[in-house]
Amino acid sequence: MTDFDDRKNAFETKFARDEEMQFKVTARRNKLLGLWAAEKMGLTEVEADAYAKEVIRADFEEAGDEDVIRKLLGDLTAAGVEIDDAAIRQQIEHKDVEARRHFIESMG
Repeated sequence: MTDFDDRKNAFETKFARDEEMQFKVTARRNKLLGLWAAEKMGLTEVEADAYAKEVIRADFEEAGDEDVIRKLLGDLTAAGVEIDDAAIRQQIEHKDVEARRHFIESMG
């Protein structure tokens, strides 16, 4: 029974570590998205940092990316930036890759 318990504990540890990594990557991605959108809206550096934090917080409204997409689309449109849902989704993909690369580089 010990081998089974050891395997179970190892799996649970790996799962927890993977979930934590995904959370950090997603938060980093959302920060990068916020900074990208802030640049499009012409915000100052201080305003851009604050806005990036708002985008990170927006992701806690519901599971998935729809809450972030709604925020970005609404804010960019309100600021007079011509953009659509597809362009934001494309940026999400790009920023996700960038965030993963940053995370991996920081690990080692």
